[in-house]
Amino acid sequence: MTISTISPTNKITTKKIGRGFIFPSAALTIKPSQIKYYRLFDKPPQAGDLIYGIIDCIGQHSSLENASGRIHMIHDGTKAIFVFGNRYAPDFYEGLVPSEMTDEVNLLARSGVVGVVKTKNSMIKDPTKVKILGYVCDEKGDVLNTRDFPLIKPRNTIKKEPRSRMILVCGTSMNSGKSMAAAACCWALTTIGYNVRASKVTGTASLKDILLMNDAGASRYADFTYLGYPSTYLLTKQELLSIFNQLDLKYANNPKNFWVVELADGVIQRETAMLLSSPEVVSRIHRLIFCANDAFGAIGGLRTLKEKFNLIPDAISGICSSSPLHTRELSEFTNIPVFNSTPYISRLADILVNTCKPSSQAITRALSLKCNKKKTTV
Repeated sequence: MTISTISPTNKITTKKIGRGFIFPSAALTIKPSQIKYYRLFDKPPQAGDLIYGIIDCIGQHSSLENASGRIHMIHDGTKAIFVFGNRYAPDFYEGLVPSEMTDEVNLLARSGVVGVVKTKNSMIKDPTKVKILGYVCDEKGDVLNTRDFPLIKPRNTIKKEPRSRMILVCGTSMNSGKSMAAAACCWALTTIGYNVRASKVTGTASLKDILLMNDAGASRYADFTYLGYPSTYLLTKQELLSIFNQLDLKYANNPKNFWVVELADGVIQRETAMLLSSPEVVSRIHRLIFCANDAFGAIGGLRTLKEKFNLIPDAISGICSSSPLHTRELSEFTNIPVFNSTPYISRLADILVNTCKPSSQAITRALSLKCNKKKTTV
């Protein structure tokens, strides 16, 4: 491979990246034309740093999602760009960015996020191993980092009222049906003539969920990767709110539109809990959709939402909604409507749009304000 000296001043010697590599969705903010050079040196990795690597041993993940959403099958010897990032996934791995550069890392997600596995779900395979060839660098020899090239830069810095009505979708855990419920909300609103925007605020890089909402009618869509974050695990609350607010400022300025927002994982997961505890987020809720795998999980989730966050969902959905028996069990504990993503679109549209009846969330906030006023008076 050709050796190139990039900068005459610092005499950093690097290698050129040849053709034939996969460009993953985790590196969404980077232009393919920026991928030119790489070099291996002893720099502590940071979330968002790009590396050039080669698949060393196939494990759990046998494919990579590229920046257009296409799925590539991978093999031992496949070359690709990867992105350092953390991951929280109870069904797969908890993975972290290593504290120092290493020869080999684990593929944490199909989007090309890599790190070191800390814990693993015992029902899945060991992670796919990636041999690091070097950091991806620019002409000056500086490491490319996704966070330095955000694709979203809102024109406004202050939220003007009124805003788009936000439909917030959360759930008990990953794979509880949140993305399907969010897509159903997009479809229900689109079919009755509303313009819909969609976002996923937390999680690990993957185009699948936001493309699903796009397929369901959301004309504009984005997630945290558009702001340069390969994942949101272990971000500070300030960083999480910055992501939420930037997406809000970009996609929710028109009061005639709806903004469908999905939060990853479960309501007790660190980042999700931080956002549900934030007045900046809660004050934006027009309708709250809660998803669960089964009736018992839904019942426990409803209690947690009320006790920990003082939130009451306007509807229940997710995997549990596909079972008439789960729905029957739920009806014995709550009168909150349950909708399945497919057959009840018209009913869902009524729940999301009906302005005659205030949402459960609005009632909760009103009661809270009333109680606070009474305490102040006393």
